[in-house]
Amino acid sequence: MTAEQEDVRLRGVTEDDLEIFLAFEHDPEAVRRSRFTPRPRDAFLTHWRTRILPDPDCLVRTVTVAGEVAGNVVSWTQDGRRFVGYWLGRPYWRRGIGTRALGLFLTEEPVRPLYADPAAGNTASVALLERHGFTRVGEPDEEGFALLVLDGPAPKTP
Repeated sequence: MTAEQEDVRLRGVTEDDLEIFLAFEHDPEAVRRSRFTPRPRDAFLTHWRTRILPDPDCLVRTVTVAGEVAGNVVSWTQDGRRFVGYWLGRPYWRRGIGTRALGLFLTEEPVRPLYADPAAGNTASVALLERHGFTRVGEPDEEGFALLVLDGPAPKTP
C-alpha cells in the first residue's frame, strides 16, 4: 500500500504522542541514520514540554497513518533561519509516508526560505527533501550534515 492509498494526516501533538516519539528517537537504526544522540526520557520530555510545545515560533505536528502515530514534523527559527525537521518511526519508512507528511506540512509552513540539515549520509532523508524542491547548499559541514534550502513553493505531491 502506498502513502496515497494510506490515510496520512497531520494533527496537533498530544501528551500521549510524546512517549511514542521517545521510542522512535531511541530506535538504533534511526539513531545511526540521523547521527542524532537520543536523549534520556526525562530530558526528552522536558525538551518537548518546555521548549517545543509552548514555543509560539515552533510549528509542530504529529504524523498519523490510519489514526496511528507515525512520527512528527517541526519547524523552528535558529540563528535567523527557519528550519524543518521530521522523525518517523521505522515501521513507516519506505512507504511514501514521509513524502506525503512533509508535503502536507509545507502547505502549513509559509516561511521561505526554509532550511533542513539532515545527516548527509542519510540518503533517504536528503532525497525526501529534494522531492519537495529543497536544493543543497554547498558541501556537508565538518560534522557530516548537509544544508538544503527551499526558496519557493514546494512542488505538488500526492
